[in-house]
Amino acid sequence: MITIEYFLKFLGGVAGIACLVFAIYQILRAQERPSGLETGSSKIILRTSYLAVASLFFIALAVVIWKPLPVHLSSIAEFIILLLGAVLYFPSLLLYLWGMHTLGSNFNASSGFGVRLQQDHKLVTSGPFAYIRHPMYLGVILACWGGLLMYLTWTMLVYAIMMFGLIYRAHKEEAALFIEFGDTWEAYRQRVPGWVPRI
Repeated sequence: MITIEYFLKFLGGVAGIACLVFAIYQILRAQERPSGLETGSSKIILRTSYLAVASLFFIALAVVIWKPLPVHLSSIAEFIILLLGAVLYFPSLLLYLWGMHTLGSNFNASSGFGVRLQQDHKLVTSGPFAYIRHPMYLGVILACWGGLLMYLTWTMLVYAIMMFGLIYRAHKEEAALFIEFGDTWEAYRQRVPGWVPRI
């Protein structure tokens, strides 16, 4: 059991860091593309320098508070929780990456304070976006909760709670997409649920 626990936690760490590095790389690439519609404080908040500082802050926060939660479980219970976390964590990372791949050059940084679309932004309705409107945000939220179950640290608890802020950010993005695409966006919004796919 110890070997499986170590392997899952190690693999989770590598996958999480790789996903984060890839996302930051894609955000930096997106910064080089011409901007289209910008709302709120996006011209300030979504500058490369600000994004770099924010990324470093979140990474530093993760390191500083990476301490175990005061939870005492039997080894069997801890192993079961670890497995449940892994079942949630790894598919959620894949969902995030699938969404990013599907967005392609439409991918860009955004914030609850402002949204920036690309100059030639297209409304993407394929891939995971055919099933839910916010697959990447859902992937991040679920990955954080899966990570909490896997690692049981203060970092993962804080991040899991903080990531619910993505629901507010999604609302801001939807408003920007409505401005940009109008009835086409509204038809998509009516057809595709935001967070839970229809069975």
